[in-house]
Amino acid sequence: MNNQIWNRLQLVFAQGVATLVSAGKVQTRVLDEEVLDNINRVEPYGLSYRPKPGAQVYLAFPSGDRSYGVALVVGDKRYQLDLQEGEVALHDDELNHRIILTREGIVIEGGGHDVTINNAPTVVVNDGTVQVNGGDVIADGISLKQHVHGDVQSGDGETGQPVGG
Repeated sequence: MNNQIWNRLQLVFAQGVATLVSAGKVQTRVLDEEVLDNINRVEPYGLSYRPKPGAQVYLAFPSGDRSYGVALVVGDKRYQLDLQEGEVALHDDELNHRIILTREGIVIEGGGHDVTINNAPTVVVNDGTVQVNGGDVIADGISLKQHVHGDVQSGDGETGQPVGG
């Protein structure tokens, strides 16, 4: 009896490698090339991710039953960032899109791609400055750097509204 309980306890947790990953399931290869298909993948609330095959999978099997398991953690050391103690990052597998909460501030890396904010009627900066280095600010098609003004008057008169540039 004790031997049976011990054998069952040894089957409660396992480590494997992901071979296929979908939104709610992961196929995992564990000991002796055993492939497990019926593994539910659990994600923390508010965070969704799709690991790549080859990721490490840490599994739990209630009652030691290998016919049903849960992937508690899916991690991938191939794509880890080298962070300072206490820092946090959100990033992709190519490591060129990332948001890092560093000790000096928050860094957003766009990897050479646009950063888009959708459905935000107002963007507010409290007690700060918006600084653009080497770029331009364009509002409703009017460039801050390239626009011209109509109805220019000499002396201390005022100009007309900016004209699209």
